[in-house]
Amino acid sequence: MKIHKDLTFNDLQAAFQAAFPGLKLGFYNREHLDYAGSPPKAAYPGEKHVGDIKPNLIAGEIELAPTKTVAELEHEFEYRFGLHAQVLRRSDTLWLQTTSTDDWTLEVQNNKGMHSVQSDEPVTN
Repeated sequence: MKIHKDLTFNDLQAAFQAAFPGLKLGFYNREHLDYAGSPPKAAYPGEKHVGDIKPNLIAGEIELAPTKTVAELEHEFEYRFGLHAQVLRRSDTLWLQTTSTDDWTLEVQNNKGMHSVQSDEPVTN
């Protein structure tokens, strides 16, 4: 997944969700500890550009390997790009932060999210 200043947070979310449809990325204005959540009001709006938050960001890529843990991915966003990311997993029609399962791989999280779908209801943000 490419990361550069001209992308919006919606762009990053779409690229991530193309690989892991049972998961979602949130981006926040403050760091969170491992196994801790981020408050919804600290989330950046999806239409905001990465460069608005990180004007000196050096472009790069993050590999979306299924074997990477949530904690590893969140740390990579933090340390390589200075972006405070939080992975959320689908739970039927809701998105839940993966706080207590940060040590699970993206593949395991995604499978759990995809298997949680109980209805054709749209997912609530």
